[in-house]
Amino acid sequence: MENIHPIFDRMETRSEKERLLGHRGTVVWFTGLSGSGKSTLAVALERRLSARGILCRILDGDNVRCGINAGLGFSEEDRRENIRRVAEVCRLFVDTGVVVLACFVSPTRELRRMAGRIIGAEDFFEVYVSTPLAECERRDVKGLYARARRGEIRDFTGISAPFEEPEAPTLRLDTSDRTVDACVDEILRALLPAIELNRKNEQQ
Repeated sequence: MENIHPIFDRMETRSEKERLLGHRGTVVWFTGLSGSGKSTLAVALERRLSARGILCRILDGDNVRCGINAGLGFSEEDRRENIRRVAEVCRLFVDTGVVVLACFVSPTRELRRMAGRIIGAEDFFEVYVSTPLAECERRDVKGLYARARRGEIRDFTGISAPFEEPEAPTLRLDTSDRTVDACVDEILRALLPAIELNRKNEQQ
């Protein structure tokens, strides 16, 4: 580390970036089983936020494994490193004032706690997409549940590996009995007061 000389103190601050954008950065962390609706909600939320002039970025599990995490597998060690890297990227975006919509199964409480520690508790907006396993398996949009049932995929969350429900998520949404729009409306009601600088200034 002796040859590493960070320049953080010479860079524009987070508050300067946020004033430029007109909103605070934060991370909306969608967790839940494969097929629960995490990415579907994130895409719809992205459009609603963009319409309000809020800059956001989706980080999706499959997408990051095509790039920054392309060399990682699905061992316990690699899954941990996957989430660690993602959380570090989220923190960089947040420090630039961007709202990150992170969609990751992140099946254990320990993994999510690690992500929250890296990002910062005040910037970690956890949304548990609690769609039941039976519905996720019925959808099986990627064909993964069928393969897991045939024994072709080892340690598949929900089938041959456990999912630990969040103990105290910011929001809990079940997409099996609610429309996407209704879910996004609920997210916005909780999220906007925390990130819109004009609204926060008016309340002070």
